[in-house]
Amino acid sequence: MLFSILALCWGTSFVAIEVGLEYVPPLLFAGLRYALAGVIVLGYAAVVTDRLRPVDRAEWLAVGVAGVFVIALYHALLYVGELYVPGAIAATIASTAPILTAAFAGVVLPKERFAPAGVVGLVLGLVGVTAVVQPSPTGLESEVLLGAGLVFGAAIAFAIGTVLMRPIDSALPIETLQAWAMLVGGAVLLVAAPLRGESLAAIDVTPTALLSFAYLTLVSSVFAFFLYFELLDRAGATQVALVGYAEPVVAIGVSWLVIGYVVDSLTIVGLLTILAGFAVIKRRALWRVGRSTVERRRQSTGGALPAEPRPEARTDGGVPCDAEGADPELPVDR
Repeated sequence: MLFSILALCWGTSFVAIEVGLEYVPPLLFAGLRYALAGVIVLGYAAVVTDRLRPVDRAEWLAVGVAGVFVIALYHALLYVGELYVPGAIAATIASTAPILTAAFAGVVLPKERFAPAGVVGLVLGLVGVTAVVQPSPTGLESEVLLGAGLVFGAAIAFAIGTVLMRPIDSALPIETLQAWAMLVGGAVLLVAAPLRGESLAAIDVTPTALLSFAYLTLVSSVFAFFLYFELLDRAGATQVALVGYAEPVVAIGVSWLVIGYVVDSLTIVGLLTILAGFAVIKRRALWRVGRSTVERRRQSTGGALPAEPRPEARTDGGVPCDAEGADPELPVDR
């Protein structure tokens, strides 16, 4: 149940962003959202952890990388990209982030090995994106291609941030790390907004704009993270990471219900191809999750299996990884 609710919270956020962008400039929209969400999550961290702020260089470095790449750059490119492509398309393209993370880790990190199966998964992911974008020789400068490129850039930024965080040795609790990453990312977005020509005067304060902002801040950024932390404790990082692959399905359905946008069959094929790429890369982790689920169902004594260890605050998507690539530790709500 928690898995489905979390997928709903994050999947619907792509559509909420699309709706809100009709009234609020993109960088201001994202920056204000994360500034407020960061304050709320920091309050939560004060209650559930014994660490309210980073104290050493490694912890501040982790916060800086997560704030700049995973929050600021990812959401800047995503929000601007959604000026040109529907939320359902953006959700599908953004789902390539874990595939790109595995690819970058295999190239950059000495301890990672990008196996031949990983290459196959990466190729499938890129083929899936191509199917979603559907480029044509006469449409290379189209707005759709521009928007898709920006969203794909967001996935790249997320993957780079995840890989850069992985070697950082930080003991900062994930709740505190997430809160400070939101605050730093929100600040970067708000500073960058005027450089793009955005101003508060351009915000059209309407009930729809307020509803979109409130939903993204309180539901997708705050409530969803509380669910994430709870699900992380119950199910482990590998299962929680699978939420990201339910998000495009949710976004496609909600986009049809709310704004009447219907994706074509080639987009569905692209999504399935991206999912296949992820399955190839994460085949061992998926096998472990499936085996663990079956074993739990077979238990008749009520005893619990050893849980996956709760990831330390060192990196989504991320976390200590297997040979096939990591699951994200710092979750990215969309």
